[in-house]
Amino acid sequence: MAAQSQAIVAPTDAELLQAQADLWRHSLYYLTSMALKCAVELHIPTAIHNLGGSASLLDLTAALSLPPAKLPFLRRMMRLLIASGIFVSDSNTEVETYRLNPLSWLLVEGVEAEDHTNQKYFVLGTISRQYVEAALSLADWFKKDLAPPLPSPFEELHGVPNLDESTPFPEEEFDMIVHEGVAAHDNLAMGKIISKCRDIFKGVKSLTDCCGGDGKTARAIIKAFPGIKCTVLDLPKVIEKAATDDVINYVAGDMFKLVPSAQVVLLKLVLHFWSDEDCVKILEQCRKAIPSRKQGGKVIIIEIVMGHYMGQIMYEAQLLMDMIMMVNTKGRQRDENDWREIFMKAGFTDYKIVKKIGARGIIEVYP
Repeated sequence: MAAQSQAIVAPTDAELLQAQADLWRHSLYYLTSMALKCAVELHIPTAIHNLGGSASLLDLTAALSLPPAKLPFLRRMMRLLIASGIFVSDSNTEVETYRLNPLSWLLVEGVEAEDHTNQKYFVLGTISRQYVEAALSLADWFKKDLAPPLPSPFEELHGVPNLDESTPFPEEEFDMIVHEGVAAHDNLAMGKIISKCRDIFKGVKSLTDCCGGDGKTARAIIKAFPGIKCTVLDLPKVIEKAATDDVINYVAGDMFKLVPSAQVVLLKLVLHFWSDEDCVKILEQCRKAIPSRKQGGKVIIIEIVMGHYMGQIMYEAQLLMDMIMMVNTKGRQRDENDWREIFMKAGFTDYKIVKKIGARGIIEVYP
């Protein structure tokens, strides 16, 4: 028996007008991203910072060495960025002034602060021509009957996988921007995580940081816990550039083949780049590297744990981070059920979400 069709209730005039406005916003949101990219390329956050944290339009135009004829256009762009929460303005004075907020503070270059990691390259990477072109190809990608393992839209369009050390992107500048953006993203708020989750490092004598790069995270851990002996594992081309010393043991290798033995293995913002199957392989190597739970063996994972626990805006940010993974890599963001399934497949017996800080969760996984 055919399902009865439901009568369509026509929207009211007010609903239609609101729907049209919502359609404008969703169709044109890319202009906010492009305005943000422009602000970063013009160094507007840094200029406001250097002008004492507050700048008029004339001050800003002069500091940026822009032609005076562009002043009214800069005003219009700043108006959008203020409405979007990227800057704030003080319009109660005779002359409107622009100020930084926490978001634009992250884009100031040259700031020396313990938990400030400039996010310039994250913006330039995520709004790059190569990423945007990959997103524009989504409909074509969905229509193609591609053989597994499925390439990402980025790989299908550009012919090489993204963030693959064996086949770097042919445009060196883009490759540099993406890697710098990932590093900036990964290092942000590490000091906060250590201070808020000190218990996870108590009693730890040795730790291997998988994909630890230049050792910035390992150094932060050693600074807070001098008794921990840290090893950084990364690919040979990464380790070659690291500033070696007696504080950290750098190992060039492949986490799919061998993870250096330690009481604890750290995977900080690594697994979201990989498929579920690859995550299981990585975690199996991590499990082989650590002792039993009774001897303090565990894997510490810092990753997004998707969910509504911090409200709609944070959840939307998590969904967008999942989409950028889908478009540009073979990885994804995961909710707690997804993580649990991967942990069990990799042979672990238990896990605990120790704390959720922002969009990220700090997870202990036990052998």
